Amino acid sequence: MDRRVEPEFLDELPAADPRAIRSRRDLRCLNAWMGNTQIMARALRSGFPHEPPQRLVELGAGDATFLLRVAQRLGPHWRGASALLVDRKQIVTPETLRAFEKLGWRAEFIAADVFEWLQASAARNCDAVMANLFLHHFSESQLSTLLSQVARQTRVFVAIEPRRWNWSLWCCRLLWLIRCNEVTRHDALVSIRAGFADNELSKLWPALAHGASTPSNGSWSLQEHPANFSSHLFIAGRAPDIL
Repeated sequence: MDRRVEPEFLDELPAADPRAIRSRRDLRCLNAWMGNTQIMARALRSGFPHEPPQRLVELGAGDATFLLRVAQRLGPHWRGASALLVDRKQIVTPETLRAFEKLGWRAEFIAADVFEWLQASAARNCDAVMANLFLHHFSESQLSTLLSQVARQTRVFVAIEPRRWNWSLWCCRLLWLIRCNEVTRHDALVSIRAGFADNELSKLWPALAHGASTPSNGSWSLQEHPANFSSHLFIAGRAPDIL
């Protein structure tokens, strides 16, 4: 199945639209069903086994409830972690930010285009960058730019994306059974067709990251493989932080 990127309804709807609110609720359920919170927590623990990152960034953070669930799974060892939540739309509620505080996290929302934000000096020197169901929105050329920016500014990058294969498409047609609305049902199919398989993201990781003098991945260690039934996991770790 060839990769195809198309617009998603949720990206175009106003944040306060009832269909968008319902779809975001559906996405929280789907993230739980896909096991993405467990996958992300496991990858972050592996990348930072001794102490949490001082500065963690989530690209395309949405309402930030995904990272909040991840933080809850990471437990008290990660108290003191600092999270920057980057998204074009401000839909993070004060209640969500307070929930981070109760876990001992410092969370800050930044309303910005991720490409522009990554180019800014304020984005530099992040210990970890993560993305959940976000990279599939972009073409290969856009992804190449984004991954090059990320590689210049972080030690560990973790992305969870839709797994592009026929079984996921088939399962999407059953989402009405769990009462997902029409926005979610449409966007789920679009997301899978724009998702990833094999080592497609690894091929886009910058060959000359951090000024390497030869066309290789230098000291980066890359992992890319299916995760659970419907997710696709990509991890880049820079020595000595390789996973």
